[in-house]
Amino acid sequence: MVSGHRSSGDTEKAVRAKLGDAPVRHEQMAAVANIYRAAAAVRQHFENSVLRGVELTWTSFVVLWVVWIWGEMETRRVAEEAGISKGTLTGVARTLQGRGLMARSAHPTDGRLALLALTPEGEALMTDVFPQFNAEEGFVTGPLNDDEVLRLADLLRRIVVQVETCGEERRLELLDGQDPHPRRSGRRPKG
Repeated sequence: MVSGHRSSGDTEKAVRAKLGDAPVRHEQMAAVANIYRAAAAVRQHFENSVLRGVELTWTSFVVLWVVWIWGEMETRRVAEEAGISKGTLTGVARTLQGRGLMARSAHPTDGRLALLALTPEGEALMTDVFPQFNAEEGFVTGPLNDDEVLRLADLLRRIVVQVETCGEERRLELLDGQDPHPRRSGRRPKG
């Protein structure tokens, strides 16, 4: 579906050649493959440029961004907004706490819950790094004019809404109402 060193066009031609007349929705496959390729390319560019200088990963930046924009939040809400698991958030938050960029505190009314907030150092970092980050957003969308950027944002937003509003129902339909199998790393079980 996705190839790292070949162009999107080359990959699409190879898929058409391989699958021939199989009933495949080539345009939709190309769209999803290019969403993935674009996301991976953008993430890698940001991590190797703006974020590397401040020793942040994409995920740690997103966690900082969410808390910077929305203020102190429950950890489960931060994970939801960042689009990551609670387990991933735990590790990222610990790293950011260790760097003095984020503080964790107990929820005032429910001791089972925890809150995350940026420290003054975290606020200062985001204030400093965001203009650089935004400049790179301009760089990666540089080939598009303003109308195309707005159209792209709208089209991607529609895809996100489709998955968020109808994805669960579709999953249940595809799995005949069953829970999905647990995720595996791809390694065969020992034995």
